[in-house]
Amino acid sequence: MTTETEATLTASHTLPAAVGNSEQVSREAHHPEVPHADTGQALKSAGHVIVDSLVAHGVERTYVVPGESFLDVLDGLHNSDIETIVCRHEGGAAYMAEADGKMHQRPGIAMVTRGPGAANAHVGLHTAWQDSTPMLLFVGLIPFAHRDREAFQEFDIKAWFDTGAKRVMVLDHAERASEIVAEAMFAAMSGRPGPVVVGLPEDIIRQQIDPALHPAIPVAAGGMSTSDAAALEAALAESSKPLFVTGGNDWTQGAADQLTEWLERHHIPAAAEWRTQGTVSFDSPSYVGPIGYGRPRPTYDLFEETDLLVFVGTVPGDVITDGFVCRQDWNKKNFLVTADPSLRGRSGPVSRQILAKPEAFVRDLVGIDLPAKEEWKAWTDRMRGEQERFAALPPAAPAAGQARMDTLMANLVPRLPEDSLVTFGAGEHTNWAHRYFPTRRYASMISARNGSMGYSVPSAIAASLAEPRRRVVTIAGDGEFLMNGQELATAAQYGATPLVIVMDNQEYGTIRTHQERHYPSRVSGTQLKNPDFGLMARAFGGFGITVTEDCDVPAALDAALAAIDEDGVFALIHLIVEQRVKAY
Repeated sequence: MTTETEATLTASHTLPAAVGNSEQVSREAHHPEVPHADTGQALKSAGHVIVDSLVAHGVERTYVVPGESFLDVLDGLHNSDIETIVCRHEGGAAYMAEADGKMHQRPGIAMVTRGPGAANAHVGLHTAWQDSTPMLLFVGLIPFAHRDREAFQEFDIKAWFDTGAKRVMVLDHAERASEIVAEAMFAAMSGRPGPVVVGLPEDIIRQQIDPALHPAIPVAAGGMSTSDAAALEAALAESSKPLFVTGGNDWTQGAADQLTEWLERHHIPAAAEWRTQGTVSFDSPSYVGPIGYGRPRPTYDLFEETDLLVFVGTVPGDVITDGFVCRQDWNKKNFLVTADPSLRGRSGPVSRQILAKPEAFVRDLVGIDLPAKEEWKAWTDRMRGEQERFAALPPAAPAAGQARMDTLMANLVPRLPEDSLVTFGAGEHTNWAHRYFPTRRYASMISARNGSMGYSVPSAIAASLAEPRRRVVTIAGDGEFLMNGQELATAAQYGATPLVIVMDNQEYGTIRTHQERHYPSRVSGTQLKNPDFGLMARAFGGFGITVTEDCDVPAALDAALAAIDEDGVFALIHLIVEQRVKAY
């Protein structure tokens, strides 16, 4: 983690030339392209050059809550090739950008204003930090000349974001506008991906500059050295129960397909890091389930039995190791494949690190061809059988009485296209997606591994806008839904069509579970009273239905899916379930 210094991209606090002439800057802001006084060459404002640079880097959309501090950037977006998604809260905008970064091999882009706007966006930044997601957060700032005078909405951008971003940059010299975009994009994608914050003083971005664009900075992918490959091949040859663990957001579909084919050919199992299912297909004979909070016992037991662990795109961190404890006394060989040389977040000893992004590692891995062992096949088949039993759908026929998530999932999954995608935030409602949702490609599960609530609706909107032909489903809890449910207005405005399932058990369920464990029969601070979410969805312009009886679940699903496919609107099913319901 680094921040900028005076020697690199942030400037000293010397007032840049022309900043003091606010009348001239304001006059030029109304003429974004003016000729240079000496050469006659057309100039552009720094804000417009920032937009041009984002276009050159392949950015397709930006998620925005507007502010007067970055009006020149908004003006640059007016006729650009970038779609501007106007959001209803900075937290929702940041979540959408973070989800966008998970789906693509480039950063998602959010833009917010100074002070309160930046504070609201912090939740999405923390998600990107802990989930290793490439993301750029542009923050409009007070004028350079007003700095350190307690100006309206002034804050210290470095003090606020320094510990939660890979880099914090401030554009204090207008002529470096394109360069700072290239640097920020590179920083977000290189090594372990993560968020980068870029501050934009409102007077600096209005200055006229040379519009020449800084070229994109290539990101090194690394790879296996000859000695790495030899060590891994030798370890596999000696192993009787190897296990691959996939994770992170740095994959491509091609790499996922190649890895799956190689694992299947060698009869080697692969588990998925918590909330990253889909790198190895749900249907693959090598896929043996998720590892994380609430994981099924057979998958948890994999860690106890295996004699070789290969982590690809992630490391054995807090969640995988159940609080940094389950690997402390292990005498197991392990290979950690990650582009992060610091191995930040790792628990336990390391046998060998391979400094590579997943695509580069898999490119080299497929050159290793060992004879498959019968013991590998038996080991993989046993664990695959456990996963198939765990993921087998419950009965689809409704039961008598109150609505049930089991019935909903049993009826939903057979109706899903092969490439369907699920998103969710945090809470016990997510367990039904972990268990039953068929994740068959990368990326088909978009979630917040930092346990951030309020992520479900914004992430589903971002996914639906990015891939409008895919079926996007989000599963929200009642507590989580109301943290960013207002973004349904954004879905309606831009034509996003997710299926939103709100599991309403009238409580913060995960916290209640912990409460019952540590303070049994003393319910405090976890109970909720909710509105009619189906009515809320209709008020926002989508389809909404509230279901209380299990017998009504199949018809509600059919009506919701028809509204998406035939009317082109988002759909919400408000499912009122029993309070202490569990997926497993």
